Amino acid sequence: MRVTIEQAVAADAGEILTVQRAAYVSEAQLYGDPYIPPLVESLEQMRKVIETAVVLKAVDAGRIVGAVRGRLSGTTCLVGRLVVAPDRQGQRLGTALLTALHEQVPQATAFDLFTGHLSEANLRLYRRLGYRETHRERMDDHLMMVHLRRQPDRSPPPR
Repeated sequence: MRVTIEQAVAADAGEILTVQRAAYVSEAQLYGDPYIPPLVESLEQMRKVIETAVVLKAVDAGRIVGAVRGRLSGTTCLVGRLVVAPDRQGQRLGTALLTALHEQVPQATAFDLFTGHLSEANLRLYRRLGYRETHRERMDDHLMMVHLRRQPDRSPPPR
């Protein structure tokens, strides 16, 4: 299997939305909330994101198996909706997608993202890729959002 990471186009919106919904079902179950934003995002909203943000897709034999989005706010890249098809999780696709996003937005001085406090696999991945917790935000009785930031190393290479 040879997975490629590519820029998404508007025609990919439906397939990315399908992967996103499949990927977030476990999060909805974890938090007991079937109405989390990734599960209720519309096709039109997805198309708009693809047109206005950096959206990368992981493709294997013509099938989209993952995606991630990033949007610059000043010099910070706001990372969102890192998704991997359930049958492809645990194969380092999330790592590949986030790494590609970091490379795709070299002007960013920081990358910010958030996840739920019970999402241990997500937190492990983000920490492994250099993200550090900045703060927590209580959203509901059952949900605390963990905000993380990654600041790329901008030091010159050793001589």
